[in-house]
Amino acid sequence: MRAAETVNDPRWASVVARDPAADGKFFYAVKTTGVYCRPSCAARTANPENVTFHRTAADAARAGFRPCKRCKPDQAPRAEQHTAMVAELCRFIESAERLPTLGELAKRSGLSAYHLHRVFKDVTGLTPKGYAAAHRARRLRQELDRGATVTDAIYGAGYGSNGRFYAESDRVLGMTPTDYRAGGTGTTMHFAIGECSLGSILVARSDRGVCAILLGDDPERLVRDLQDRFPQAELVGGDSAFEKVVAEVVGFVEAPRVGLDLPLDVRGTAFQQRVWQALREIPPGRMMSYTEVARRIGAPKSVRAVAQACAANALAVAIPCHRVVRNDGALAGYRWGVERKRALLEREADS
Repeated sequence: MRAAETVNDPRWASVVARDPAADGKFFYAVKTTGVYCRPSCAARTANPENVTFHRTAADAARAGFRPCKRCKPDQAPRAEQHTAMVAELCRFIESAERLPTLGELAKRSGLSAYHLHRVFKDVTGLTPKGYAAAHRARRLRQELDRGATVTDAIYGAGYGSNGRFYAESDRVLGMTPTDYRAGGTGTTMHFAIGECSLGSILVARSDRGVCAILLGDDPERLVRDLQDRFPQAELVGGDSAFEKVVAEVVGFVEAPRVGLDLPLDVRGTAFQQRVWQALREIPPGRMMSYTEVARRIGAPKSVRAVAQACAANALAVAIPCHRVVRNDGALAGYRWGVERKRALLEREADS
């Protein structure tokens, strides 16, 4: 009778699955051992006849059970411990004069280098090296925005030499540091505005490829959006050759399965780049949840950051953030409007 009651309790499924998502929501105790555990405890599954459920660890303790030595349910959940540890390591990385090695970070955390690498990526969505590089790039942009000389900004951001920075400056800034500090001065962007079934569409291209595909109802607002991104760039209206590029993008919007064979100039942080690459791997007619995308890039706890990366995407349809939906399948969070998102998905389903 007791076993049947336990098995029919929805919490039992979490215990059998050792589901870490259930940790903190309840605890279970085993009468024969006298201990209580988290749902994710790796101990051998108990006989349901001997199991009782408790809302809190304190409730289990008051019932006479002691904490399991394996899963330590009387301490902060492992996920919280890892989050706090990684947060401290992030502060250490940000304050260090030089980039600490993985071995140094592992020694500081008390974990093996392999375990730390995995935990750090789970919490932040980036490896320690990737986080350090992203922080250094962010410091560089801040230094340049404050008006520092290029040399001072490079060393102030933690680059050991000019040569080391310039080897990766194009990837970090998308242009030379001098041009970045000037708000895009010296950068020429060709752009044109067309019309499609979803409204107005602006397509812009740098020397490296298409850098913006913007959708909206107001053409002038689209141009202002582009200007805000590169206030000092030279914006040049498209000629007849560039009009063909716009026509190709419009054709892709109307018939997504045709594909878009144009070079792209994709600019974003290391994490955004990983998210956007995952989106480009979602085939037309398919959808994926934010949670699934987070898992695909190896950062299952970074669902909110995935959603933010989707919102920051400036290459509509080319980077198909419209194919990402909520866990329940509902449409939400599309930069160019939910109705356009619905129309694109319906079009892909029918094509």
